[in-house]
Amino acid sequence: MSEKEITTYFEYIKNYVLEYSPKLISAILILFIGLWATSIITKLIKRLMRKREIEATLILFIGNLVFWALRILVLVTVITQLGIGTSSFVAILGAAGLAVGLALQGSLSNFAGGVLIILLKPFRVGDVIEAQGLVGTVKEIKMFSTYITLPENKLAIIPNAALSNDKIINFTVNGNLRVDIEIGVDYGSNFKQVKEVVFNILNNHPLILKEPAPSVFVKTLNNSSVDFAIRPWSTAADYWTVRAEVIESCKLAFDEAGIEIPYPHQVEIRKVVKEN
Repeated sequence: MSEKEITTYFEYIKNYVLEYSPKLISAILILFIGLWATSIITKLIKRLMRKREIEATLILFIGNLVFWALRILVLVTVITQLGIGTSSFVAILGAAGLAVGLALQGSLSNFAGGVLIILLKPFRVGDVIEAQGLVGTVKEIKMFSTYITLPENKLAIIPNAALSNDKIINFTVNGNLRVDIEIGVDYGSNFKQVKEVVFNILNNHPLILKEPAPSVFVKTLNNSSVDFAIRPWSTAADYWTVRAEVIESCKLAFDEAGIEIPYPHQVEIRKVVKEN
């Protein structure tokens, strides 16, 4: 290689360095400042969500989502600063995001439902709810599903998409609950006696609240029975115990008082054929 060629080569390198060194330096600065700012912004967002008492699971997820979204933005900015085309890179990211979204469509619906449940708080851990035809105590609320312990101690795992799009009855949120019981008696029964027997059970039950006071009244005149509505009040924790014990106590007390609870009777009909 001649001296002139070497001089030309070094001159080219010098011009290249002089031309691109400002871009390189600015790209390095953007990278370090961007990474530092990403961490600071993520911590601030998490701190703000904790002050608003948002669920810890949602705080962690949103924090990670913001963190990586900002880092990708920093990376794209650095690449652009270096003069590298980013249109293909962005197109690849978009295609990958679309493919992942289509593949996880059901999971994303459950995630969206979980976000709505955590933000709107129709129920909390420990609440007794009725949903999807099940009644139980909320054990855990996760991002994709909710765990409910049923009265028989079975664990029901319900997708959050189904929960967020269906009717939910919360037995706990308003505090004390009214226990609705209906018992039918025979038309020949003494209604005053029926009320006295039921009130005696309600007033002496240790788990039934004095305020609001329980009530007993005729609700429906059916074809074969007179249906009485029995309305005691209890705490959410004692709801099922009160309901079961009042029904049992009413049956035993009615038997003792001679009050009949109608039920279908089967009568055997025999056809007697006489021989001529």
